Amino acid sequence: MTNPGTDTDMAQARLRVRIGEASSALLRLDEAAPGTAGALVALVQVIADEAARTPRFAKALAGALSVTADPSVPAPAPAPAARPAATRTSPRRSRRAPGAFDPFAVYRESGEATLRERLASLGVEQLKDIIAEHAMDYDKLAMRWRTPSKLQDRIVERVKALTTKGDAFR
Repeated sequence: MTNPGTDTDMAQARLRVRIGEASSALLRLDEAAPGTAGALVALVQVIADEAARTPRFAKALAGALSVTADPSVPAPAPAPAARPAATRTSPRRSRRAPGAFDPFAVYRESGEATLRERLASLGVEQLKDIIAEHAMDYDKLAMRWRTPSKLQDRIVERVKALTTKGDAFR
């Protein structure tokens, strides 16, 4: 029997590999047609940001991509149907609410100081919602914390790390 966490980890690893391959392809495109890759990246980023922010748009996008996908490219496997809560074999916590805002967008548009101000206005549970939504609990500790400043620091640390990731190659 496979561990659901391991399946999720494998899916994340596969996604990271595909993102790396797409990044390489975009760099090759930029050499062949300067400016085209930048425009394509901007378009994909806007679509991904909106899909992450708006569940309804994400669902519509997933539906549109599965209908118009190239048959030579394997379609992503559909998510397994959820069993009713009463028949689950392992206890699962309820899903968290979406984050109050996108910390990456705030950091990108206004910087660290504004991000820290916005985070300071949130409660512990709202901070945990952001951490859960953006998978910032890499060491499985943050969701146990009860101190807002520790949660705020984790969010800022991960936003900065993920925003600057790959800068050495630019």
